[in-house]
This record gives sequence, C-alpha cells and structure tokens, in this order.
Amino acid sequence: MSRSVPNTLSRLVESAPFNRFVTAIILFAAVLVGLETYPALMERYGPALHLLNNLVLALFALEVLLRMAALWPRPLRYFQSGWNVFDFAIVAFSLLPGLGTYAVAARLLRLLRVLRLIRTLPDLQIILGALLKSIPSIGWVLVLMLLLLYIYAVAGVFLFGQGDPFHFGNLHTALLTLFSILTLEGWVDILRIQYFGCDRFELPDPALCTQPTAQPLLAVVYMVSFVLLGTLVFLNLLVGIVVNSMDEMRKSLQETRLPPPGSLEQLQEVQARLREAQGMLEALVKTRD
Repeated sequence: MSRSVPNTLSRLVESAPFNRFVTAIILFAAVLVGLETYPALMERYGPALHLLNNLVLALFALEVLLRMAALWPRPLRYFQSGWNVFDFAIVAFSLLPGLGTYAVAARLLRLLRVLRLIRTLPDLQIILGALLKSIPSIGWVLVLMLLLLYIYAVAGVFLFGQGDPFHFGNLHTALLTLFSILTLEGWVDILRIQYFGCDRFELPDPALCTQPTAQPLLAVVYMVSFVLLGTLVFLNLLVGIVVNSMDEMRKSLQETRLPPPGSLEQLQEVQARLREAQGMLEALVKTRD
C-alpha cells in the first residue's frame, strides 16, 4: 500500500461529511431498533427491517476497516483509543455467528449501537467524561444521603410508626417512603396523614389505622426538614459537582488544543528570521545580476 493511500483515508475518516454520515447511520440504526418493538410492523416488514439491519452492520464494519486502514502501516494503533475499542466490540459481537437463536441478545447488541453517538459528538463526550470524573465526589454525597435516610427512617418509625404503619411501620418501609419523598411524589399526602391522623386522612390500607395519632408540629418539622435537606440541598450538591466537573473537562480540552506557552512567540520569531533570510538571498541575487 502506497503512503498516499493512508493519507487519503486519514483525511476521509477525519472529515466532517464522513462523521456526519456515520452519525446519520447510527440514528438510522436507532430508528430500526425502535421499529422492532412493534409486532405488527415486524410481521409486515420483518424481512425488509432485517435487510436494513444487515446493511447498517456492513456499513459499521466498513467504517472500522477504513479507520484501521487509515493508520497503515500500524493499524493496531486503532485500539489505543477507548472509543475505538468500544466501536470495534459492538461490531465484532454483532458479527458473531449463532446469534439468530438469541433474538433478545441480538436486539440488545443492536441497541448498543445507539451509544456510538457519544463517539461522534464531542459535546456528549464532555458530558460523559464529566459524569465519570465526578463519580468519586458523587459517591461521598450518596453516602451522606444514605446516612440522612437512615436517621430520618429510624426517627420516622419511632415518631409515626403507630399512627401510620403503612408508611412508617418498620425500617425498610420507612426507607422506601423517604426514597419516594426524595422524588417529591406524594409527600404532601404523607404529611397530611401525620398532621391530621389516619382517622381523618385515610391510609391507602384503612385497616392498618388502629391507633390514629395527630402530630401537627412534629409532622411539619420532620417532613419539611427532610424535603429541604434531601431534595434541595443534596440534589443541588450533585448538580454542582457535575457542573464543576464539566468546567474542568472543558478547560482541560482547551489546554490540550492550545499551543504551549511561548510557542507562538517562537513561531513568530522564526518567521521573521526566515523573511530576513529571504530578503538577504533576494538582495544577493540582485547583486550578482
């Protein structure tokens, strides 16, 4: 293979039209996977959809081969990038023989092709990188959240267990209730049960209301403090961690793209000396003439 062929392939696979075409193929593959969830369409257009899936797979395989050929004579450099390994793994698993007997696995593999959008869209790579980078900090926030859940769950069983056994009858029930409150779903109804008592505001299972107890002050302090701490404070902490990681990712990418300090001045100095040398050569040629 001559040296000009890899250079041509390299320009091709790095060109914007080629990457836009690959993105369009990935989106088309996602649409095909979505269409397979409709049994009526599969019964009517099943062979055509399978043919289109095979065509998409062939295009993906061709893309991998082109990217490897663009790195000739060292095509294995293709695997130095984690995203390239991810692409190759999806294509390789899709080409494995015998997947016809495992229809669910084959469809899930086709579904993984949608994730290749992350590979073709740099902004998605920044978001994913920020999420991965923020996992350690998010982990500590989640530990603090679990401690908060445990403390409030135990307190809820002691305070409201007798009056509301449906939501606070035991520890695991209280944990489930508090986890649902974190989504801000139905927490006002739970507050009303503790505020008015289960005899005035019925439980989902009225038979459990054996000892109705109204605790307005405790109910308001308990619920409002948990909602403020659990949803507003902790969720804002998570958002702040992710946003900070995204800013760090963007700054690191900009630093890698910018020339090193002093290189611009050095380049300008070299260009000035080249212009000076060119002027001296022109003057020398004129004197000889």
